[in-house]
Amino acid sequence: MMKDFFKNFFNFKFLQKSEENTSNQEVSVTMAEAETTVIVENIETVADGEVIAITDVKDPVFSQKMMGDGFAVEPENGKIYAPVSGTISSIFPTKHALGLLTENGLEVLVHIGLDTVSLEGKPFEVHVAEGQTVSAGDLLVTADLGAIKEAGRETSTVVVFTNAQAIKSVSVETFGKVAAKTVVAKVEL
Repeated sequence: MMKDFFKNFFNFKFLQKSEENTSNQEVSVTMAEAETTVIVENIETVADGEVIAITDVKDPVFSQKMMGDGFAVEPENGKIYAPVSGTISSIFPTKHALGLLTENGLEVLVHIGLDTVSLEGKPFEVHVAEGQTVSAGDLLVTADLGAIKEAGRETSTVVVFTNAQAIKSVSVETFGKVAAKTVVAKVEL
């Protein structure tokens, strides 16, 4: 019914004056039926642990959503998994962060720990390579949480959706203690 309304509403005629001809010409303009497809990406938690709101992360770059919306996990162990299926688009030289790109175009940053770039990659063992295709739940990194804490850093692992212009909404649906590989959020593109 709505489709018919829009089709009828946008099928209209208007008068156009030609520069060469001062007579009025009737021009018929028809707009194609607009089909909007809603794409929803399910996002899994990246580790066993406590899922928290991104606004609760102890780093203003993340808590103020300067990089984008998302969530964080206070991990119980150092196994960090892919939150989505996609391609590894980047691995930071310091191994503390990875970028993923889904088939639908969602850009996801997984940032392990806060201010861990200064650790020069030492507490991180990366199990994937740039350009590699991964499935949600695949092991990305093993992090030595003890070494991160000994260096005086937070172990909060942040999942951020960085291409905000393509995102219609982000809904984190589960907070609290959650097992890794559990869907905790949905992103609508």
